Amino acid sequence: MQLSYPKICQEKSGKVYITIYYNNKRYRLYSSKKAGKNTQPNKSIGEERQMKANIMAAEVYNYLLNGGKLESKKKQKKLMSDADYLFLSISKKRNQGLSEKYLKTLEFIAAQLHEKIGDKKLHFKSAFTFLEGYVNPTSFNTLKRHLKTLLRGAEDLGMDRVCINQIKNKKSKAKLHKIYIEVGTVLQDIKKYNYNLYLCCLLTYGCLLRPHREIRNLSWNNFSKDLKQVTIAGKDNKSGKNRTVPVPEYIRKELKTGNRNDNIFSKTSKPHNPDYFKSLWRSFKKQTTAIEQGQTIYSFRHSGAVEIFKRTGSIHKLKKAMGHSSINVSLTYLRGLEVSDLMEEDMPMI
Repeated sequence: MQLSYPKICQEKSGKVYITIYYNNKRYRLYSSKKAGKNTQPNKSIGEERQMKANIMAAEVYNYLLNGGKLESKKKQKKLMSDADYLFLSISKKRNQGLSEKYLKTLEFIAAQLHEKIGDKKLHFKSAFTFLEGYVNPTSFNTLKRHLKTLLRGAEDLGMDRVCINQIKNKKSKAKLHKIYIEVGTVLQDIKKYNYNLYLCCLLTYGCLLRPHREIRNLSWNNFSKDLKQVTIAGKDNKSGKNRTVPVPEYIRKELKTGNRNDNIFSKTSKPHNPDYFKSLWRSFKKQTTAIEQGQTIYSFRHSGAVEIFKRTGSIHKLKKAMGHSSINVSLTYLRGLEVSDLMEEDMPMI
């Protein structure tokens, strides 16, 4: 029997282990369990860890010296395909409070890649081929961003790294929602068609809220008792930050309050489905001549931002109102709003 006394070693992380040569084989042990003992030095700290490492070395050495054997039992690793890792990554993200739309996009990407690779390894080429199927620059860049997130999550679970950093983003032109010139006329036309759609567009214009999530999910709890302010928690808006916005008088006149916990549109505790206003807008467009091509519900928010700038004459106030770090972004996209010091008289008027 060839046996050497164990050597105590230490990892960069501070963990200790012993190495021992037994019958021309090298073994690395972090505890003395294989020697029938239960000394685990890494559960201790400082000098006690080193002391227990010495005890572990002695236990293993005496065990082998008295005829014991160290059988190398390799744990059988559960085989998972790369596609499995992708779907497992999405399952974990479901506990993080992410939007259903975002999760569905991740599921779509995982399903498309699974179709391409089956149970094979995911390589750069497969990811590149998937993205190249999207000619539209916005779609390409969005899917690439989501794919990177998905890959990062799968890699954290054990999947081999797939680097897509060398895939360059496609240049895309900023989408500018065409503003309404005769806002009041368009709003009155919408009011005749559907009151809920009218109220949504009114809040999009007058309070610069986003229609399909922020406004659709509004309950009377979001409004102050005098209806002069509306507050949206960070978890309920795109920016992730709390937002308090003045409510102009012409909007307050249209608000007929109900139960504090009720949604202002459905009049129940549950809001309408995510496509509620999209469907109403689609139907409205078919029977009106009041809107032009390129004008959407979101265009009311764009129009309201322009009106704020005209009324205040302050590009910096506009930038703060839209929550931007760059004035150029505010002028180009006019997206985002987080401001508490806007006064009611600053808000868009009809």
